[in-house]
Amino acid sequence: MYQKPVLSELPRYRGRQDCGGRRVPGGSATAKGRAAAAAPQLPRARQSRRGPRGPPGPPHPHLHPPTPLLPRSPPPGPGRAAPRRPLPAGSRAVTSRRGPAGHGRHFETPGPPLPPSRGGSSARRLPPAPGRRLPPRPPAPAAPAPRDMAGVAGGGGGNGNDFQWCFSQVKGAIDEDVAEADIISTVEFNYSGDLLATGDKGGRVVIFQREQENKSRPLSRGEYNVYSTFQSHEPEFDYLKSLEIEEKINKIRWLPQQNAAHFLLSTNDKTIKLWKISERDKRAEGYNLKDEDGRLRDPFRITALRVPILKPMDLMVEASPRRIFANAHTYHINSISVNSDHETYLSADDLRINLWHLEITDRSFNIVDIKPANMEELTEVITAAEFHPHHCNVFVYSSSKGTIRLCDMRSSALCDRHSKFFEEPEDPSSRSFFSEIISSISDVKFSHSGRYMMTRDYLSVKVWDLNMENRPVETYQVHEYLRSKLCSLYENDCIFDKFECCWNGSDSAIMTGSYNNFFRMFDRNTRRDITLEASRESSKPRAILKPRKVCTGGKRKKDEISVDSLDFNKKILHTAWHPMENIIAVAATNNLYIFQDKIN
Repeated sequence: MYQKPVLSELPRYRGRQDCGGRRVPGGSATAKGRAAAAAPQLPRARQSRRGPRGPPGPPHPHLHPPTPLLPRSPPPGPGRAAPRRPLPAGSRAVTSRRGPAGHGRHFETPGPPLPPSRGGSSARRLPPAPGRRLPPRPPAPAAPAPRDMAGVAGGGGGNGNDFQWCFSQVKGAIDEDVAEADIISTVEFNYSGDLLATGDKGGRVVIFQREQENKSRPLSRGEYNVYSTFQSHEPEFDYLKSLEIEEKINKIRWLPQQNAAHFLLSTNDKTIKLWKISERDKRAEGYNLKDEDGRLRDPFRITALRVPILKPMDLMVEASPRRIFANAHTYHINSISVNSDHETYLSADDLRINLWHLEITDRSFNIVDIKPANMEELTEVITAAEFHPHHCNVFVYSSSKGTIRLCDMRSSALCDRHSKFFEEPEDPSSRSFFSEIISSISDVKFSHSGRYMMTRDYLSVKVWDLNMENRPVETYQVHEYLRSKLCSLYENDCIFDKFECCWNGSDSAIMTGSYNNFFRMFDRNTRRDITLEASRESSKPRAILKPRKVCTGGKRKKDEISVDSLDFNKKILHTAWHPMENIIAVAATNNLYIFQDKIN
């Protein structure tokens, strides 16, 4: 949730040292109005790789006070391997274990970026890990075609493709008093849809696995049960900045499966971790130097050589951190996205986007930097970023001003100059005090085909054609009835909520959340929409969800709910759609609801 800046607490911007060791003079903070742009609070500004831009002025009201940078290790020279540090000993996390599993120390500050090539193009190619050659990537198995999603927003009736949504499962406690650490902060299906990962504000990651279909229960197409639970991040304190780093999981992204193990990326505000989730059902017995209980044997009493053998054991799921990517972001990380080449990924904070190689932890490359030389000139921040699903050189990022920029890494090493700029012209007659706040984009997602992209602002969802930049091809109003309540939503900070959105497997429908535990679905083919509610009252097995309607004024009907009766503390910010089937996961505070379709 966005926090409104408290200007009186912002210290003055004193001189600081950038990456080249230069001292940059500062200025004094000036007071701004309360209706500042809807942007998250930022901790401090990081150095620019493009050299001095002139002395910065006073800090922007959305920025935290700056502090000295962490020291950087020297870059690798010719014939010299880049510094790498092993993971800390004993950093394995077992399913049933809670605590600081996989919490490792930070590595060096990222080194210098790759220089542009001398040719006409300066396409960015990241080197493999020092002293290690990546094996050729096996061809991905052909995925089954997604099921027909026609009529996803229908409520029954009509043609044979229409269906209704019914309750499947709910995870989480029913307690009225919800602990802050138990609130779900992200939801993500893997590429096959067999695994579903959730992260919470307590730094935990819970992975659910879909069980095999039961022939005795033909109506049940497999339930999701807990597969693994581990502590991904721990709360930290930066003594140089006197800043607490929350353990909250901001994003989870799965990597395509290449072997029996599964890999995922998880991030909090500062550190990204690559986790390996693997199974073990055998153990070794018959050691020579230790007994079965683990005690060491007297070497003088060993008279025969034994060959250890593997014996079956109860299935154990282990989660171990394989890479820790740290010290590369000065501001809060809001997005991570895995590239289609399956070797690199990007991470975005409020002013910069970095490119990483999955095998290299001590270097990242800055590809977007929108930090102005004078922080008083800061007018927008980055809110979300994502790679194209098929073209490894294309990515987009959205801003708090409601614009989307598409960049091509083949054009230049630093993608500050976009290739395409998507913006819808604003109607001057409808401009108000809250126009800039509600136009801020909270999420951007490419369609599976790569032809379209979807953006979510506070009141609507828009679908853009990549070939048309001047306006969206489709616009869906999510909760237009809240436009008259913007003043009260600003007072209780709900206007800064960041709603996510998602596509179904065939790109024919989209889903996003709202308040009062409502979530909305829009059918792109039939232009129909439906409002459903995630509630325990309708949590009977196979119970059909009834459409909900909000009454904006006049006489309220029996099945309608008044807009004044909406509970703004109950909100659905995070949703996910199964990539192959009509199964959705909806995060409502500390509960995870799973719904599936019921064919008519």
